[in-house]
Amino acid sequence: MSFLRWFKWTTHQSAPQLQQAPEKLSGAINASLAANIAEISTLFSQAPDLVIRHLVIQPTGREAALVYLNGLSDKNSVNNNVLRPLQDGTSNGSSSSAPSITIGHITKLNQWEDVELSIFQGYSILFIEGQPEVQTFDTQGWPQRAIEDPQIESSLKGAHQGFVETGTQNIAMIRRYIPNRELKMREITVGRRGKTTVSILYLRDVAHPDVLKELEDRIRRLDVDAILNTGELEGFIEDNPYSPFPQFLSTERPDAAASQILQGRFAVVVDRSPSVLIGPATFTSFFQSLDDYSTRWLIATFIRMLRFVGFIVAAFLPALYIAAISFNYEVIPIKLILSIGESRERVPFPPIVEALLMEITLEMLREAGIRLPTPIGQTVGIVGGIVIGQAAVQAGIVSNVMVIVVAATAIASFIIPNYDMASAIRLIRFPMMIIASMFGIVGIVIGLMTLIAHLISLESLGTPYGSPVAPMRFADWKDTFIRLPIWKMNKRPVSARPLQGKRQGPNHPKGDGK
Repeated sequence: MSFLRWFKWTTHQSAPQLQQAPEKLSGAINASLAANIAEISTLFSQAPDLVIRHLVIQPTGREAALVYLNGLSDKNSVNNNVLRPLQDGTSNGSSSSAPSITIGHITKLNQWEDVELSIFQGYSILFIEGQPEVQTFDTQGWPQRAIEDPQIESSLKGAHQGFVETGTQNIAMIRRYIPNRELKMREITVGRRGKTTVSILYLRDVAHPDVLKELEDRIRRLDVDAILNTGELEGFIEDNPYSPFPQFLSTERPDAAASQILQGRFAVVVDRSPSVLIGPATFTSFFQSLDDYSTRWLIATFIRMLRFVGFIVAAFLPALYIAAISFNYEVIPIKLILSIGESRERVPFPPIVEALLMEITLEMLREAGIRLPTPIGQTVGIVGGIVIGQAAVQAGIVSNVMVIVVAATAIASFIIPNYDMASAIRLIRFPMMIIASMFGIVGIVIGLMTLIAHLISLESLGTPYGSPVAPMRFADWKDTFIRLPIWKMNKRPVSARPLQGKRQGPNHPKGDGK
């Protein structure tokens, strides 16, 4: 037996037998109550949390059964608003077979597929003898957490409310900021096993319909078991999945989502996820924060420019150090190079190895601080950084200058307000260090040109990622690298492709109206 045949035979023998996914449930509701109860018991076999409550509807005397999942439905709502009116006959006096109960949202279904989905969404289902349809009652009551301050996006002057894991509450918080009838919503159900409701929020008279159609088509084409969070959805619908840069903004703040919607962008709310996707996004939008518009424009401009400087430092500072020490040491002043040489005289490793050791150690400390509980994580980050850095210098493994470079790089990466963009910058740092160790400053220039070309070629929902720099759109420069006063930004950003460019009228720069 040849090696190739043997490999195919062993692979075939060891591979598990894949089973096809269960087909979609279809069929109409039976008029027989017993047949329906038998069907529902079969569908939800080995589900001890399924509750089937048999009852007699008063005053009609018809037999019925109320079905719901314990834990997904509110017991108080089921008992007080559904069961009590049905059994006690406290209705509106109608003698028809359709019961009248004290609950708001009631719908009728006649397909098993819809019934199954409603039960998993927390609705109560009422089967009535002799009726080939069921009634669903809005008794949703799964465990929820309270609205709290966002954990990742801290707020200085903005609202201290963050999204939660319930899509309806997240939509309600956005509506609180935009109480306008032009705020529209498209609902899409995604997933074969776990039905997830994905909602697209936008302003109908502002958002571009072509972008809406592209976003909606991408979501509708998904064929997955379930979507558990916005990160998974972003990975399926982004333009370039091989790029390290995020192509959708992710926010935990409803005021930030409302601000982006007012600019003409789209907010994608995924049920069971405490964050919202915003698109289309540009590279510069990841360096903007909602707090920039709550502070004075001079201070906000300084902070925003500081973020772009932090991006350059975090991405290129270790590479510049390696290139200067290994190849282009003639660019270093003589006194500084003597000081660097003195600190490196006991270091046995080349600069690239020294930098990789410190950067990888820093990344491990950062991840350890995130995964551990907050008090322990802060202690590990501070004590670990100080102890490991000092011990590494005393042992002669790294130099003092390298510790300073790594510390400055870490601080610069913390300035970036968006976590996804900060993570991308952390990743870019390593190939820049490698190419600097091979070609020096020339390699850094080549890497920078490649990075710029990649950013220009990216798109977000068909919108240029490099806008308003590439293509050049000077109208958007009022709110890009600088932030002019609010009363000067009368137009919506062109990169959002809004139908209505005018955002506000001519406002006076002085409070007295002069």
